[in-house]
Amino acid sequence: MKVFNTLSRQKEEFKPINDKEVRIYSCGPTVYNYAHIGNLRTYVFMDILRRVLQYNGYSLKHVMNITDVGHLVSDEDEGEDKMVKGAREQKKTPWEIAEYYTSVFMKDIRALNIQVPEIVPKATEHIPEMLEFVHGLVDSGYGYETSDGIYFDIQKFEGYGKLSRANLEDQIAGARVEVNEEKRHPADFALWKKAPKEHIMQWPSEWGMGYPGWHIECSAMGRKYLGDTFDIHTGGVDHIPVHHENEIAQSEALLKKSAVNYWMHGEFMMVNNGKMSKSLGNTYTIDNLKEKGYDPMAFRYMCLNAHYRNKLNFTWDVMQSAQVSYDRFVEGVLSHKDGKEQVDSAVVKEFLSDFEDSINDDLNIPKALGVAWNAIRYGKKSQAIYELLTKMNSIFGFILDKKKESTSEPEISPEIHRLLEERQEARAGKNWKRSDEIRDELKTMGYAVEDTANGPKLKLL
Repeated sequence: MKVFNTLSRQKEEFKPINDKEVRIYSCGPTVYNYAHIGNLRTYVFMDILRRVLQYNGYSLKHVMNITDVGHLVSDEDEGEDKMVKGAREQKKTPWEIAEYYTSVFMKDIRALNIQVPEIVPKATEHIPEMLEFVHGLVDSGYGYETSDGIYFDIQKFEGYGKLSRANLEDQIAGARVEVNEEKRHPADFALWKKAPKEHIMQWPSEWGMGYPGWHIECSAMGRKYLGDTFDIHTGGVDHIPVHHENEIAQSEALLKKSAVNYWMHGEFMMVNNGKMSKSLGNTYTIDNLKEKGYDPMAFRYMCLNAHYRNKLNFTWDVMQSAQVSYDRFVEGVLSHKDGKEQVDSAVVKEFLSDFEDSINDDLNIPKALGVAWNAIRYGKKSQAIYELLTKMNSIFGFILDKKKESTSEPEISPEIHRLLEERQEARAGKNWKRSDEIRDELKTMGYAVEDTANGPKLKLL
């Protein structure tokens, strides 16, 4: 299996740290508003990576964070916290905002049949880990204090810019008028921000009340759940120049070694060959697609028709075409079900070999889809072809049996299992406070718990 490593700018053979388990970190949503289809394309890519690794026999330990504090309106640490801004505009508390948009996000990824990673931690529940990380950077001389926070001194980190290939001199020349003149370099980034008294979200620290910088969240939570060095870090290409560059700097400065072996990034989605933005009114959501009569699976099909490292242009005409093609694909697969005609096993093996070559060549799913279409159009209707196509669909993730999908219980991750077991233990010990906390946590992940005589039952919200 080969993957494109953004750090080296080339395809590399994937060699996991552990032969059996792959550890992955994916930058999750900032839950202050609805995720648009451009955001969700990145999670479709994340899902395909998961499925290809599983297909190759690996178990996964995958973390996707929920950013519910610390992400300022500018990625360059300027402005106010997105959660606080969203709370003010929507006249709710940041916690209400986070709970609502987290549940909507989880509903959206279920609609796209995206597997939920094994661990989905919230930033607000990991403040101690972040403060420990910041203390370590200050103690080692990489962090310094100003009147409004603790910043990372990028000039002390020799490797700064190696992911984005940014040049510090160019950054100085192109820097905007700096708001905080105490910063040693315009690109120094916040590890911890000091909070004014009126700031809604704040926690005690050695430097007074404050809240974490956005970048420190992922480094701290990745280290907690995946160890000092893990296999793969994913995200959108927009994270490369700032967020992921800063993650690398702070993690390697603290650990004195590489924290991630492979960096993988999904490209932008365009709309009518232009940028997707709220001001243009084209930040479409899954609900917008449904309102126009489109199946979320057709959007997934659209995403899979472009390589994850290529831009994808969304138009309503393309969406209509994707819906037609997806419907025909499903019909084509099902047309082979219970087929009585015999097919030479060598034909099936050749299709499978071409398919596996494609998915293992840096997730070349468009080519793999082409192989599947060739199998669908094979002259004979055969159960063997149907079984081949259902095996291929373990990668594509399309819903082939609508009736089965609507009646089956939701698929739940090991992390959900763990929370259910912990809740049962809490209830057995009459720890109702912890039981309610876990119930609320499951709710933010899109599940309602119903306690029955036969044990807890999960329902999708």
